[in-house]
Order: sequence, then C-alpha cells, then structure tokens
Amino acid sequence: MESSWLETHWARPLHLALVFCLALGLLQAVKLYLQRQRLLRDLRAFPSPPSHWFYGHQKIIQNGGMEKLGEVIDKYPRACPFWLGPFQAFFFIYDPDYAKTLLSRPDPKSNFLYKFMDPIVGKGLLNLNGPKWFQHRRLLTPGLHLNALKSHVEIMAHSVNTMLGEWERICGTEDTLLEISAPVTLLTLDIIMRCVFGLETNCQINSTYDHYIKAANEGSNIIFYRLYNFLYHHDIIFKFSPKGHHFRQLRKILHPYTAKIIQAGKNSRMNENQQGNTQKRKYRNIFDIALSALAENGDSFSDTDLWSEVNTFLLAGHETMTGGLTWLLYHLALYPEHQERCREEIRSILGDGSSITWGQLGEMPYTTMCIKESLRLAPPVLSFSRELSKPITFSDGRSLPAGMTVVCSIWGLHHNPAIWENPQAFDPLRFSQENNDKRHCYAYLPFSAGPRNCVGQQFAMAELKAAVALILLRFSLTAEPARPLVSRPNIFLKPKNGLYLHLKKLA
Repeated sequence: MESSWLETHWARPLHLALVFCLALGLLQAVKLYLQRQRLLRDLRAFPSPPSHWFYGHQKIIQNGGMEKLGEVIDKYPRACPFWLGPFQAFFFIYDPDYAKTLLSRPDPKSNFLYKFMDPIVGKGLLNLNGPKWFQHRRLLTPGLHLNALKSHVEIMAHSVNTMLGEWERICGTEDTLLEISAPVTLLTLDIIMRCVFGLETNCQINSTYDHYIKAANEGSNIIFYRLYNFLYHHDIIFKFSPKGHHFRQLRKILHPYTAKIIQAGKNSRMNENQQGNTQKRKYRNIFDIALSALAENGDSFSDTDLWSEVNTFLLAGHETMTGGLTWLLYHLALYPEHQERCREEIRSILGDGSSITWGQLGEMPYTTMCIKESLRLAPPVLSFSRELSKPITFSDGRSLPAGMTVVCSIWGLHHNPAIWENPQAFDPLRFSQENNDKRHCYAYLPFSAGPRNCVGQQFAMAELKAAVALILLRFSLTAEPARPLVSRPNIFLKPKNGLYLHLKKLA
C-alpha cells in the first residue's frame, strides 16, 4: 500500500514534467520548421550552390578557401544565399549595384554576426549601432585628422627603420630566405601603439607582446570558426566546448594587455597634469581624446567604452594592417617588374633617405596603384554585414524582407569577373585615373563605404605607403617558389603558413 502511494506521489510530477518537455520540444521543432520555410520562401528568387541537408554551406566557407568562393561568384552572378545549418541563412552579395543599394541605407550592423567578437573586443566603433556609434565616431575621428596624420608619418618611418635594421642584422649582404609575416605583425603593432596610444613599447626589440599576438591570432580563428559553425552559435554549446574553454583562456591573456595600456595612458596623463603640461603634444591622438572624454563626461563615455575602443583599435588596427602589408610585399616580390618600377619612383622622391614626409606620400602614383591593386586582390577584411531594418529591393527588381542578414563580400566584389577583366591578375593600371573613371564607384571597397566606412583608411594608406617606400629603398624582394603564400579563411585575410621571401640588401 505504501509503495503504491509513493509510486503515485512521484509518478505524476514526472509525467507532467515529461509532457511539458515534449511539448516544448515540439513547439521548438515547429518554430524551426516555420523559420526554414520562411527563409526558403524569402530566398526563392536567388539560386544557391547545392548544400548539405544538415551543415548547409558551412564546409564550403570553412574549408573551401577563396578558390571555392570564386567558383560560386562565376556561377551565381550578383548574389546568393549561404546556409549555415538547416535553419539559418545569410545573403551574400558581390555586385556593385547591390552594394550601392545596401550601403545607401541606414541598416545596422548585424548583431548576430558581431556579437561573437564582443567578449574580446567589446562594443566599440566596429560593432556599435545607432546614436552610441555616432557619438563614438564623432568623438574619435579628430584623432585621425590631417595634422595628426602628418605627425604620424615620422613615427611610422621610425618603426619601419627599426624592422629594417633587424633585417639587415639577420641578412647581412647575402640573399636570405626570411619569414616576414611575424616581423610585419610586430611592426604594425608598434605603429598602432605609438601613433594611436602614444606609448613606447619596443615590441619589435623585446618579446613583451608575443603572447598578445599569439592569443589575438588564435582568438580570431575561433571567432571565425564559431561564426560559420551553426552549432556553436548557441552560447551554452560553445561555452562547454573545447574551443569555448580555449577562448576564455585567450581572453585572460588579452584583457590584461588592454588594462596595462589604459593604465599607462592614465599615468602619463596624470604626470603631464602634475608638471603643468609644460611639454605639450603636437597633436592629440585617439587615446588622448578618449581619456579626456572619460574625465570630462563619464556618463556618456564610460570606462567600458574606453576599454572597448582600446580593444577595437588595437586588435582591428594591427590585424588589418598586418594582412595588408604582408600581401603587398608578396605581390611586389611575385612581380619584380612592378617592384622595380615602384623602387625607381620612390628613389626619385626620397633618394637613398631613411625618412619620409606626409607630402612625399602623395608623390608616388604608381606605388599607390600597386597598393590599391594588392588591396583588391587581398582585402584584409573579407566582408561586412548589415541586418535589414526594412525590406530592400535591388536594381534587378528582386527583393528581401526585413530581418535578413546581408553580407557584402569584399573579396567577392573585388574578384567578380563581371567587373574586373582577368580578376586574378596583378595589374596596377586598373587604378589609373582613366580606368577609375570608367568603373562603378562601388566596385572597389577595401575600406567599405558610406557613413560606416573605415575611420582609419587614410591612416592605413599612409602606413602602407611609408612602409613599402622605405622597404624597397633598402631591400630587394623575391618570392620563394617552393613556399607560395596560401590564404587562410578568417575574419582577416592572412597567410596560412606565414610568408617566406628572399631578402637582399641593396647597395
């Protein structure tokens, strides 16, 4: 009798719990089914490559590389959907008319895609939306105005010469095969630290930032993997996965560096105030402006905002420039005729000097064309995304509803054969004034376009020009056929196994 009562007493709640769980599971299944049907309906006007019933196009994006994306562009002009699993799809575009339509609207950046970066980067210019983004953009842009950039060029030249001095020590007068992506990474980090934050770290000489660079690289790999693995979109699944555990360990490495930079900046500011600001800076860098905003108006620009912007400029700034300069040097090594023409142009401006000025950067048109062509072939940032706040209709009459995530593939746009003749060839003359005038204004977007274009694009171009000019004056670069550069799908386009070039000191 007692056993029967216990069975009845415990069975009823268990049965109710089981029924409740089954009902929730059924509701979720119905919700996912309806979500898939809605996406199929919304995207039916746009054909796409065959997809796996469970993984969708995940394997193409993660493992197919840029070559596979090139095949997709050839077969599906303008745009196509990419499925990540059975219930999630993004809409990829790589047509200038489509890009113009998208970028002429005030759609926000996709929270779904950028939220995976938040734990490392925070909420800065890269992934903020709305009034908060506008406030940060307006606040920080003066740190990159013309007068500041003029002062930056001298600092850039000093950092480049530090790297070249180390190359001369290693190479001597002999032709030497050297892995250069590592020193280029240290160079771009040194420039960011000195120009944006006003800090001397000597990171090219000592090894104080080696752990930071390694952790930043691994962190971006995990973010990319999570982005295109739909199972890891769920925070709980990712949290308890090996990659989630490793990601948390990387945060513990990266965040103390950010804290160290902020504290160093605050200490420097305090020292200047105590000394009566007797040694005034020639310009206010971005970090100065952010610290002033924090001190004067902590309600609208908080410690969290400062932390986020430091991370944004530090991580995004040096990662993008590392990719841009690495690929530029590779392309010039691969095509010696263009390298020599650039060197002749630079030598006619700088002689055999080791310094360069802002004015001289504007006197090298052919070198600039080579830089632009390298950024076309290998844009450091592969794409950007928007979440449609209202329906959109493209120039060919096809439409998408509100809520769709649209990804503009910069790489796809730059390799679209409908826009660029023989798009895989390195041809700097594509960027002659005559050819520029003929081309669609949204065909080339290495720094995006519209109100959310890259705030640091003038800084980036100045850095690339200064670096390549000083490098070519002192070294001849030759590609190593046995070690071709292989691209690695990632948030930033970087070499998979480093970049090996033959360096020879010029007399």
